[in-house]
Amino acid sequence: QLWLVESGGGTVQPGGSLRLSCAASGRSLANVVIGWFRQAPGQERVGVSCINHSGEYKQYANSVKGRFTISRDNAKNTVYLQMNSLKFEDTAVYYCAIIERTWCGATWFTAGPYDSWGQGTQVTVSS
Repeated sequence: QLWLVESGGGTVQPGGSLRLSCAASGRSLANVVIGWFRQAPGQERVGVSCINHSGEYKQYANSVKGRFTISRDNAKNTVYLQMNSLKFEDTAVYYCAIIERTWCGATWFTAGPYDSWGQGTQVTVSS
């Protein structure tokens, strides 16, 4: 059974940075897509970024392009989300999830294609 555990969340001032980690146990992540999502209170869960199985191809939501960077270390079975220049509107619970395939696809930003989810980590941007 696959377990995904997010970590690295916290409270940061606007303009600050955080690096989230998504660590997997139970099986290898080497041949699956990983997506990062976020959900703010009262809002839907939305896709933030996606990375294909090799790490060669990445997708980002327009709201985070140029500020967030997704990466993966298959040897460590971990995926990262480096978040820079954080804004108030980045405040949310962040989740990682997998798709049992090797490419992100056109609907990567929707929750439907994803097969397994972590429990989430809270990110709060506050002055």
